[in-house]
Amino acid sequence: MNAIELVDWGVLDYEESLARQRELVRKRQADECGDMLISVEHPHVFTLGRRREAQDNVLAAGEVPVIEIERGGDVTYHGPGQLVMYAICKLEEEERDLHLFLRNLEQGIIDALAHFEIDAGREEGKTGVWRQGRKLASMGIACRQWVTFHGLGLNVNTDLSYFGRINPCGFSSSVMTSVQAELGGTEISMSEMRSHLQRTVAAALHRNPA
Repeated sequence: MNAIELVDWGVLDYEESLARQRELVRKRQADECGDMLISVEHPHVFTLGRRREAQDNVLAAGEVPVIEIERGGDVTYHGPGQLVMYAICKLEEEERDLHLFLRNLEQGIIDALAHFEIDAGREEGKTGVWRQGRKLASMGIACRQWVTFHGLGLNVNTDLSYFGRINPCGFSSSVMTSVQAELGGTEISMSEMRSHLQRTVAAALHRNPA
C-alpha cells in the first residue's frame, strides 16, 4: 500500500482551499510531496461543477458566494457542520479508473457511518452515499495527469436549509439529510467523525496513513 498523509486545515475559506489544492496537485505531479487526505470545513459556499445544467440549479444563492470549479458533477453546498475531504492522490497504472476511485470514496464514508450505527449505502446510477432515499454525502473529483483532487462532503451537523437554495446535484433539496438528522437530532463530534472518516477513506483508497 502507498502511504497517505492525513492533514486537517480546520475551517478555511473555499477559494483559499482551492488555491492550496491546485498547488499540491502541481507538487504531487512533480513528486515534491506524497499523497494527502485533507479534512476541512468551509464557510457557506455553493460550488458549480462541470455539468452543463449546474448554473440552472442555483435557485436563490442570496448572500452565499457561487464559485465555478473544475470538478465533475453539478451544484453543491458546503458550510459549517459539513466535513469535507480532499484526496490528492497520484494514481498508479492499475488505479486509473476514476469511477472506481469514486466508489472507493463512497465505501470509505459507508464504513465510517457504520461506526455510528447508520446503515448507509449506494443508490443505483447515483453518485454519493444514501440512506433510505436520502443523501448523506456528495462527491466530485478532478484529475490532472493522474493526480486527483477535490473529493467528498459529508453532512454531519449541517444546516440543511441551505440546500433549499439549490437543486443539489440536480436533485430536489428534500433528498438531503445529515448524520444528525438520521440520529434523531443528536449532534455528532466533528473531531470524532473526522478521525473515523480519515481512517476508513484511506483504507478504501488502499493507502496507509503516514
